[in-house]
Amino acid sequence: QVQLVESGGGSVQAGGSLRLSCAASTYTYSSNFMAWFRQAPGKEREGVAAKYTGSGGTYYADSVKDRFTISRDNAKNTVYLQMNRLKPEDTGMYYCAARPASSWYFPHWYGVDEYNYWGQGTQVTVSS
Repeated sequence: QVQLVESGGGSVQAGGSLRLSCAASTYTYSSNFMAWFRQAPGKEREGVAAKYTGSGGTYYADSVKDRFTISRDNAKNTVYLQMNRLKPEDTGMYYCAARPASSWYFPHWYGVDEYNYWGQGTQVTVSS
């Protein structure tokens, strides 16, 4: 059973930065996508960013492009989300997700139903 454990959430003022980490244990799929989703109170969970194991296959939601960067350390089965110039609307619970994949091409990367494994989430709060 794959376990995903997020860390790095917290409270920050608008304009600040945070770095989230997600470590996957016993992940046996050499090719996979790892992604970040977020959910604000009363809203649906939405895709933030996703990244393939290999080259290519990096996706971002329009709302975070040029502010957030997703990266991976495949040797550690870990994915990161560097969040800069944070806004109050970035507030929410951030979840890590993962799924096996054979290609970098993943047009529906933002779909909640596309992922097999989920972490418990880490809270990000941005105050104005």
